[in-house]
Amino acid sequence: MTEPYAAAGGLVRVYPAREPNGSGLLWAHGGAFVAGDLDMPEADGVARALAAAGTTVVSVDYRLAPLPAVWAESMGIAARDGEHYPAGSDDIVRAWTWTLEHADELGIESSRLAIGGASAGANLATGATLRLFAEGSVTPALVVLAYPTLLAVQPAPDAALRAALDADPEADRFGPAAVLAMYEAYLGGPVDDAPLFAIPGRATSADVAEFPPVLMINGEVDELRVSGEHFAATLVRAGRDVQLEIEPGTTHGHLNTPGPAASASLELIAARLAAL
Repeated sequence: MTEPYAAAGGLVRVYPAREPNGSGLLWAHGGAFVAGDLDMPEADGVARALAAAGTTVVSVDYRLAPLPAVWAESMGIAARDGEHYPAGSDDIVRAWTWTLEHADELGIESSRLAIGGASAGANLATGATLRLFAEGSVTPALVVLAYPTLLAVQPAPDAALRAALDADPEADRFGPAAVLAMYEAYLGGPVDDAPLFAIPGRATSADVAEFPPVLMINGEVDELRVSGEHFAATLVRAGRDVQLEIEPGTTHGHLNTPGPAASASLELIAARLAAL
């Protein structure tokens, strides 16, 4: 495979398809808005796998929000400065614009360019898509969302998911307080007045009346699944094309752990991209 290379002033890393099928994907890794990089499996591994399957991937090194000291201590790393919303969102929109402008030289058909991301990156991809509509810009052919977080205050899980989380304490790490704190760190303040582009799960059917087709893959034992399912239900009420999948036996972040589950999800994503 042609080796990945930096572009757009270092904002993105391009992974040329081995045997291009004309599809493209702008991809954003996860990391709770405060962590993650282009070398993590959820970024580099995903991009390499999809490029090997025929899709040119543009992976975005978006600006991260500040890492609070209390989180840094629990993660065993140093606290650091960063930039609150809309910095990361702006980077996704700028990377989208750059990719469209360079689609021909990248071997991408602009009508087959998708956007997507994992976890917090899926939030950024969803918010950016809503921004593109609001700005009258060209919008994606497909939105790929892997275990997205889309609500700062999400509904409680149903009894079956609650029981599964109780049975797996390591997976039960996205309760209401943790999710709210994540969004407050991202926004740099309260969530009450946050724009829709930052918390896209708040969208109404009218907000998503022209939203592109969506492929959403959630973890099986993951409380963040609730926010993804909430958004998917809104899309369905608006008559949009939604393919909602649950990867069996997974917790949050399975694309960041190479193995059978990640491979199965990537094969599903690759097939959907190839079919654009």
